[in-house]
Amino acid sequence: MVYFLVGWYPHPPIRYSRRWHAAHTGVHKGAFVCRTIVGLGAHFSCGGSGMKLNAAAIQMQTRVGDVSHNLGLAEKMVREAARSGARLIALPEFFTSAITPDERPYAAVLSAHNHAVSLLKRLASELDIWIGGSLLQEDHGEIYNRYVFVEPNHRLHTHDKDIPTMWENAFYVGGTDDGVMQSDLGVVGAAVCWELIREQTVQRMQGRVQIAMTGTHWWTVPSNWPGLSPKSLLLGTLARHNAQLSENAPSEFAKRLGVPVLQASHCGQFSGRFRLLAGLETTLPYSTHFVGATQIVDANGNVLGSRHTDQGPGIVHATINIQEPPLLNGHKNSRFWVPRLPWLMRRYWDQQNWATKPIYAKKGRQMGLAAAKRNFLKLTQDNLDD
Repeated sequence: MVYFLVGWYPHPPIRYSRRWHAAHTGVHKGAFVCRTIVGLGAHFSCGGSGMKLNAAAIQMQTRVGDVSHNLGLAEKMVREAARSGARLIALPEFFTSAITPDERPYAAVLSAHNHAVSLLKRLASELDIWIGGSLLQEDHGEIYNRYVFVEPNHRLHTHDKDIPTMWENAFYVGGTDDGVMQSDLGVVGAAVCWELIREQTVQRMQGRVQIAMTGTHWWTVPSNWPGLSPKSLLLGTLARHNAQLSENAPSEFAKRLGVPVLQASHCGQFSGRFRLLAGLETTLPYSTHFVGATQIVDANGNVLGSRHTDQGPGIVHATINIQEPPLLNGHKNSRFWVPRLPWLMRRYWDQQNWATKPIYAKKGRQMGLAAAKRNFLKLTQDNLDD
């Protein structure tokens, strides 16, 4: 297991000033405006009990690289959620395609003008809903894991995940925005997957948001390495801790922010190639599955609705209470991670970041940009045919 023993290269925290927050989001720390949400039949009043809203989080099993199939699946499930009364709907991180450790996901990179965002806008307007999820998107020559939040009036808000998780480094670069969005629904915070367990995410949102829209794409240890299965002595403990971390992340995030959290997950199994060394094509076959659960939790971290990944695709429904942003608690954790991660999990994170990050510069960026161009041309042709 030599590849787990490489050095630890922590990412420096991204820091945001008050002036930066105000200039980029129009929201100052502690600022809150009461409003009536047209069409919801509810009034949002400062200091009151808040506004109750029917919400849904969607658990998907996508086909790798098959954007058209995955968008069709997403549309079907969003419509089903809306028919059941949901007004706020969360799709998973990478709802256009799961990100496996091979070249197939590059086919899912989309241009700035793409049919995935167009679909979300159309559904938001037609169904009178707020909806969000993330996808690989090209922007000014780089590729980002972009969370898109769309309002019924077509207003679009985005957040780029700050640090790619392990082999995701081969597919995109991190962003620098704070993930705080001023919407007609209130102030929304967007975060995906391991952003929920990083202290810098909590610090940039704490006391500023009323609800968190999140998605996840959280895998586990390999099931096909002889002697190193999820039930083995070495990786078994890591697998259990990893699953618990994934399942607990939404509740812990909600407790620290003091707001409801919607978390939408992938489910199912997948395979790829595990990169051993940076700059070399040395790999091992890697078969695994998604862990955790699609959940809706309240501002105290209580789980209102949940669907475990081993239950397959489905929709979680719950009624949430949106209130004004809670006051900052004044506590700032100096650690990089919110929880204390096991040594082996930190080594796994470090090794995969180190081994896969060079792929983006070497070929990943160009492969993604080429796919974005093909997908844009296909979209243009489809529009002409219509």
